[in-house]
Amino acid sequence: MKKILLTLLSLSLIGCSNNREPEKTVDVLLIGAGVMSATLGTYLHELEPTWNIEIYERLDRVAGESSNAWNNAGTGHSAFCELNYTPETADGGIDISKAVAINESFEISKQFWATQVEREVLSKPKSFINTTPHMSFVWGEENIEYLRKRHAALQHSNLFRGMEFSEDHAQIAQWAPLIMQGRDEGQHVAATRMAIGTDVNFGEITRQLVDSLIGRGQARLHLEHEVRNLERNDDGTWRVTVADLAKDEEKVVDARFVFIGAGGGALKLLQKSDIEEAKGYAGFPVGGQFLMTRNKEIVAQHLAKVYGKASVGSPPMSVPHLDTRVIDGETVLLFGPFATFSTKFLKQGSLLDMFSTLTTDNVLPMANAGIDNWSLSTYLMGQLMLSQEDRMDSLREYFPDARSEDWQLLQAGQRVQIIKKDAEKGGVLQFGTEVVTSADGSISALLGASPGASTAAPIMLHLIEKAFADKVATPEWQARLKEIIPSYGQKLNDDLELTNRIRQWSSERLQLQHVEVAPDVEMAVEPEPKAVTL
Repeated sequence: MKKILLTLLSLSLIGCSNNREPEKTVDVLLIGAGVMSATLGTYLHELEPTWNIEIYERLDRVAGESSNAWNNAGTGHSAFCELNYTPETADGGIDISKAVAINESFEISKQFWATQVEREVLSKPKSFINTTPHMSFVWGEENIEYLRKRHAALQHSNLFRGMEFSEDHAQIAQWAPLIMQGRDEGQHVAATRMAIGTDVNFGEITRQLVDSLIGRGQARLHLEHEVRNLERNDDGTWRVTVADLAKDEEKVVDARFVFIGAGGGALKLLQKSDIEEAKGYAGFPVGGQFLMTRNKEIVAQHLAKVYGKASVGSPPMSVPHLDTRVIDGETVLLFGPFATFSTKFLKQGSLLDMFSTLTTDNVLPMANAGIDNWSLSTYLMGQLMLSQEDRMDSLREYFPDARSEDWQLLQAGQRVQIIKKDAEKGGVLQFGTEVVTSADGSISALLGASPGASTAAPIMLHLIEKAFADKVATPEWQARLKEIIPSYGQKLNDDLELTNRIRQWSSERLQLQHVEVAPDVEMAVEPEPKAVTL
């Protein structure tokens, strides 16, 4: 207890240390060396090459938390297989609006990465993205009817045209052999499949983007540096107090623009900014575990990300999936997630994280959200009581022949779900990501979780449009944005020809499988993408 009190006292004293003269003034200060900061830094350098950029990371490496490949499922979230993005409506229909929006977003990410490959900022695409079909798999008449309706509804979208649907055991076994091996031949099952799904190593993308920024002299990276306080100066800039953990000393930096991309640590820093837009936000941490196998015989029989349906009463984050992963040249299979709970906001955080973010503005919204989401608490308690055999039983619903000796438990990262003040309910638990930006655009923070890294490029694009609205309106920035994102300002879903052209262009550069889709015609896979000019 004494140690905790001393720590809190030292932090409060640090918060009063900003009266010192700054060591330097920078144009852009990025807190956290994850995929969000790396993406934003890359954008801003290309838009304003003369701006100086500083990156401060608490850990001794880049992409050490949520962006790390072993801390997430690596799904290129495109809504091809995630059933929670297509909820059933009260009248029995299917709402595809969120799925369309997420797919549009992921196509922007692919364009961003493809442009960086062209510019030799990113290299060896297969080191960070690989074609991995996305499948949804269900059983039971009610679930099968839902999947059938979902498939039919998505065919009205240009982005999902060509999705395959089958209830045939042999066909599904051809798509994903493991999920049918040992399965009761009389069990009624159904699956959908999109051949152009992807597996993504977000850690590798982050490292390459940061390495390029640093290597070309476009930014400076400070590892083992913890941002502990920030305070607005009279001129609208921000005075940031940074602790050099290796030297056990502090320094002060002034910044014209600050981005808080510290993952689970972002909320606490956002609160320190004391901007009006930050009030009312709280966070609820949820961790995850996966079963993982390196057995080459098993891995060789599965090339897909197979997503199921969450159990009744379970939150969206609990959707089970059996995934192919390619990490640093190694192919493995993951199954999960299995939820864990800790009051830490980061995998390498403090048990005080959740309590240290409680304020008079967010304690009631958090309590109200907790009451409204009692099923989440029940779900977490059930997950914490699972044994290894319980987890294997869950896996066997997707891989009936799974053997315990082939699988080991892997601890993934921490996620902090957003809790927001709400006029009607007092507080709501929100699944997803949200950008919080001050009215003057001088500071922004990213809160929340999935689809997260998959949509880093559009999320940071949205941040830029908000924080730098005046510059985005100029012809110079408009032209540069269209060079970075060829479809900028257009909706792919509105134009099938544009969808095909953009997907072919990005797939060629990222060395992904390309699918040419014609109106009302089954998709045809082109073995070798043709050159395309945008």
